[in-house]
Amino acid sequence: MTDEDPGKQMLPSGAHRLSNSGFSNLFNQLHAAGYTIIGPRLEQNAIVLDELQSAKDLPSGWGDEQEASTYRLRRRADQAYFGHNLGAESWKKFLYPRRQLLWRAQQSGAGLEFERPVSPPQALAFIGVRACDLAAIKIQARVHQGQESDQPLNPEVDRSVFIIAVNCAQATATCFCTSMTTGPSVYKHGYQYDLALTEFADVNDHHFIITAHTARGQAVLKQLPLQDADESAQLAVTRQHELTAQSMSRQLDLANPAEFFKSRLEHPAWEAIADRCLSCANCTMVCPTCFCTKVEDTTDLSGDHAERWLQWDSCFHLDFSHLHGGSVRKSTRSRYRQWLTHKLGTWHEQFGSSGCVGCGRCIAWCPVGIDLTAAVTALGRLPNNEAVPHEPN
Repeated sequence: MTDEDPGKQMLPSGAHRLSNSGFSNLFNQLHAAGYTIIGPRLEQNAIVLDELQSAKDLPSGWGDEQEASTYRLRRRADQAYFGHNLGAESWKKFLYPRRQLLWRAQQSGAGLEFERPVSPPQALAFIGVRACDLAAIKIQARVHQGQESDQPLNPEVDRSVFIIAVNCAQATATCFCTSMTTGPSVYKHGYQYDLALTEFADVNDHHFIITAHTARGQAVLKQLPLQDADESAQLAVTRQHELTAQSMSRQLDLANPAEFFKSRLEHPAWEAIADRCLSCANCTMVCPTCFCTKVEDTTDLSGDHAERWLQWDSCFHLDFSHLHGGSVRKSTRSRYRQWLTHKLGTWHEQFGSSGCVGCGRCIAWCPVGIDLTAAVTALGRLPNNEAVPHEPN
């Protein structure tokens, strides 16, 4: 699977040029509208997603290097705000909290009282959402839409979230969004967002090309100091997209994923992968589309107070498949096979798309460097030629 060619109409109509100082004013407009701004920032030698007060909180001048089991920051020659790639965190942690109280109960003289906490949705503005993460948000919406769920809904359902998307100006070695047709351009695929930014930064000039995609995005845009984008801006955006797409070294090609995995359930590659896999669940924790949870009940020492919590879990944990007779998937081999066949194969049958967006987080944050694109390649080989490549650290 490959992304379609960029074409001459890459940039939507109504594009404007926004200066660096005007970009700082965008934060003022969002705060004035009552939004809490969430975006990338530098913390403990990593890019994390956290609350931002102004553009000064963004990781200006920082880039990163990523490979299998490798993540490190590096200084850039320019002061680009979004000159980095994805960190370990995704927007899922704000839309789909790691831990959430479902209900509490208190025993008193009046009897047993139940309380189900209800919090009003917070007005959030996400800034710096990349194409692959837009795809992940869309997938999460499809997973939960129409189902009864205690989890907070995401932006496609709960429009209290204002999304400012950013086109990627570079790819890291772990990216393969072109294979999954999820990026690197945010303008395609029917993604939901309010504003889109394309950043251009060098030693002489720092500006953005900005477009609005909703009425409220247009309302914010009208408050900013803008210039109309000319034809050269169109060409620059298209060229940036082309270069980013061409720079991706990893690929994942699955013409018929459901049948591919169904016919390879006993392939020896699973054992070769399991020999390295630690069942640490890092890949599922950093994945922007994984949604497995568990329910935990707690009580105090008096026995008068009880709480039920919902929290993230992983199919890599032994207890996740525990039934009355024990765990269904006792081996690391079976648990890795379950994750990969669901993510890339049966997810299509369940939700109508792949569960992978090609962000590469699972590759970078696997402590032993297991690469799912290499695993699929190994599964495609004849068993007597089988070997799972060990990725360099």
